[in-house]
Order: sequence, then structure tokens, then C-alpha cells
Amino acid sequence: MPRGRHVAAVNDVSFDLAAGECLALVGESGCGKSVLASALLGLLPGNARTRGRALLGDGPDRLDLLTAGETVLARTVRGRRAGLIPQSPAAHLTPVRTVRSHLEETVRALKRPPPRALRAAAEAAAERAAFPADHLDRHPHQLSGGLAQRAATALALVGDAPLLIADEPTTGLDRDLVDRTVGELRRHADEGHALLVITHDLAAAERIADRVAVMYAGRLVELARAASFFGARGPRHPYAAGLLDALPERAFTPIRGLPPELDDLPAGCAFAPRCDRATDRCATLPALGGGVACHHALESADA
Repeated sequence: MPRGRHVAAVNDVSFDLAAGECLALVGESGCGKSVLASALLGLLPGNARTRGRALLGDGPDRLDLLTAGETVLARTVRGRRAGLIPQSPAAHLTPVRTVRSHLEETVRALKRPPPRALRAAAEAAAERAAFPADHLDRHPHQLSGGLAQRAATALALVGDAPLLIADEPTTGLDRDLVDRTVGELRRHADEGHALLVITHDLAAAERIADRVAVMYAGRLVELARAASFFGARGPRHPYAAGLLDALPERAFTPIRGLPPELDDLPAGCAFAPRCDRATDRCATLPALGGGVACHHALESADA
């Protein structure tokens, strides 16, 4: 940052993700979810620095994504071993090329079909993401936000990568298309792919996720099984509980206050200024233990 300042956009985040599993990463805007996704694929801005490890795969093919160079990421990882549905799909589409051109290029590079089969393969990829065939010859600026989202989803699914990172994959979609997209992503995981879904849509997360990770101010504050998180037990971190209580189908009660700026975090628990359970003990930063980072974790209903 200017004048030599540093901001920890993501800090002390640790989780694993198995083949055939979906992990939903949730939290308010600015908590670090998309920065984490960018770090995994080497898409951070030039002034960013990373520490730690992000291991993809097993055995001799295991690769540390944080230390892999751009050549390795571009030629062997992106699209092939790790796919991305970006948060801002229109920004990832080349403005002078049609959607069909994008799809045919991606199918050609990742699937290598016979030339005569290329057009049909691209159309099949579009159908998989519910992208209408009569819009394939349009350019990105001619697409609505929802259509751009579906185009990006179609491109990300072409390679059937072992890991798929979906950053807000339901943004701009109406409810029927949300249901279809969630169903397609869930099938993708059920076929043996690891799926990391970054979303504000907790209803979609409930439908698709096996586990839920909650981020606040750059840190993980809760990691739980989805059935417990959304079920009778409920979240254990007060912030995670507040996210659910803010839903219209639940208490419809917003969390008071605003998230802190990442360059002005309190010394202890970052959620303490907004938390009704905060005490002097919260001046010490809680570690993530037993799936929750809180000195006053809520008791589970089945405890």
C-alpha cells in the first residue's frame, strides 16, 4: 500500500477440500473471499504477497499453487486442473470476440475434438450452463449480466477440472436459473470434482454445500458441516448466526454496525465491536479451535 503500509487481506486461513466435496465460503463483502480465490490461481495484483501453502492434488502430481510460476499456472493449472467462474464475468470475456468464439477456443484447447465436431461441442458446453444458442454469436457488450454469468460458467465447466472455484456463480440470475446453476454445480461435485463456492446466497449454499466456511475481516471464524450449520444445531460463531438471522425467511434482523476496514482491525476479535456477547476477553484474538474462532461460541442445540 502507499507509504509502505501492508494490509492482511486474508490471514491464517486453513482448510482442506476433497474430491466430490463442495465447500461454501460465505461472509460479507470485503472479508477476503475473492482475494483467497485469486491467490489460489495466481491472479492477485502485482503488489500482493503470499505466504503459506496451497496444495493441489496428491502424490507426484501435487503442486503448491502459491509457489508455482505463471508459466505453470497458465499452461497446466488454469482451466485444466483448476477452473474459475469469476465474480465479474464480463471483465473476463474478450470484448471483440463472440461467446461462440470463446467457447470454441476453450473446447479446442482443453478437449481437442475433431474440427468437424468443434461447433457441436461448443454448443453442448453452452447448453450445460443454460446459455441460449441464439445468443452464441453475440459479443460480451450485448449480454446482460445474467447471460455473461452463464457464459463464464460454460467456459469454466469445459475442462472438467478436478477443482472448480465458483465466485458468486448465481449473481444476476433469476430464481429458475439459480436453481439450474446450483444443480449443475452440485452434479459437477457428485461426479468427483472438488468445488469451492464463494457466495452471498445462503439459500444456494444450503442446497449445494457439504461444509460451510465463514470468513470475517480476512479470517475464518467458523468451519462446519452444512447440515449442522443450516439445521437445528445452527452456527456457533455469533457472526455466522447473525448472517442466518438476517435472512428474510428467518428473523430478518440485520447485524448491527459495519465490518472493520482491513487496515484498521482491532487488536483482538474483529467482530467484538458488533457482538452482543463481547467481553474484555475479546481483546485477545481467538484461534480457530473445534471449528469456531470465538471466546464465547454459542452452544450447539445438540450439545
